[in-house]
Amino acid sequence: MKKVFISLSSFSQVSDKPLSILNANGCEVVLNPYKRKLTKEECLKHYSDVDGIIAGTERIDKDVLTVANKLRVISRVGVGLDSIDLEYAKTLGIEVYTSQTLPSIAVAELALGLMIDVLRHISQHHAIIKNGEWIKSSGSLIYGKTLGIVGCGRIGKALVSLTKGFEMKYLAFDQEMDIEFGKLHNIRYVDLSYLLNQSDVVSINISKSSDTTDLIGAEELAMMRKDAVFINTARGGIVSEDALVEALRKSEIAGAGIDVFDQEPYVGPLTDLENVVLTPHIGSNAGEIRERMEIDAVNNLIAVLKP
Repeated sequence: MKKVFISLSSFSQVSDKPLSILNANGCEVVLNPYKRKLTKEECLKHYSDVDGIIAGTERIDKDVLTVANKLRVISRVGVGLDSIDLEYAKTLGIEVYTSQTLPSIAVAELALGLMIDVLRHISQHHAIIKNGEWIKSSGSLIYGKTLGIVGCGRIGKALVSLTKGFEMKYLAFDQEMDIEFGKLHNIRYVDLSYLLNQSDVVSINISKSSDTTDLIGAEELAMMRKDAVFINTARGGIVSEDALVEALRKSEIAGAGIDVFDQEPYVGPLTDLENVVLTPHIGSNAGEIRERMEIDAVNNLIAVLKP
């Protein structure tokens, strides 16, 4: 019997079908006992005797891979592989897969939801009423605003398609420019500083890599308008959290919506600020998408482990 560790804390919450497939294929399944993202020490402990991992965003580095001496396959629920040492996994003969189902529309919907929430102060007013008060403050329209998309790949393009009804203007920063898509949707490809300076809403949708780590720091945030809104549904580490906290505290930008963090679960000063809306890395957690992604991950894993 092949032993499979599932590191995602939310695995099979939407549907029990992914677990049923594993059980039907004779796998011994071990679930994440912590109900949160695993630390390195926990990975070292739990991966030492497993044949396969259904992985989330936990860091699977050289040390972890070395300890996991029975490991044959890592099957990621999602598409990002920045948390896995791919080169070392290859030298060990460990196969690595991602979900074929793309979470683009789910992440784009969350980004749009955060934009509207922050601009119209929805969560702030909700908290005020829940606190027994009736205080109104004026927000801002999303309609007609300039949206700056940092990373106009699958998610960035989905965000453009979702927001067309708001008659927004679009700026994009990306090393790979899709000229045809840009012409079709009136997107201007510009450099990062121009985008930050000219956008009413900045959305981070770029993949994390050595080139994009700490892409947005204090200097970049200072380029933004004081009435601008900042959204990150991509990855923690692309944006300096310390710099973002200072920019929000000093009202150098109007607000932010953040779904991803350097360390998750997040505990830090962003939770003390009223002009930020926080979500616990739920970009792909839409039921219709999540079930398909988990089934993809299970099928990828079984294809390797079956005799």
